[in-house]
Amino acid sequence: MTKGFYKRGWHHTKTRGKENTITCSFCGRKVPKYKTFPVYRGFTISDPVLRKELGRRATLSTTKFYACPACARHRKIVKKVRK
Repeated sequence: MTKGFYKRGWHHTKTRGKENTITCSFCGRKVPKYKTFPVYRGFTISDPVLRKELGRRATLSTTKFYACPACARHRKIVKKVRK
């Protein structure tokens, strides 16, 4: 039996019961949560004048997206593990 290409660090076991399904943020496919890959996206202010004006008060939010294995491979979020 071959091993999977990706290391998530979290495994589905019998004792966990039924898993919640999550909708992939990229393609809309419903996937069990343990199979998804979390992606954090945020934004930065590129205008130096505006950045200086806001200073340390500016809180830039990050958003958590979930990617199914197919989208994670296509968007190069994860790559094959080399031995």
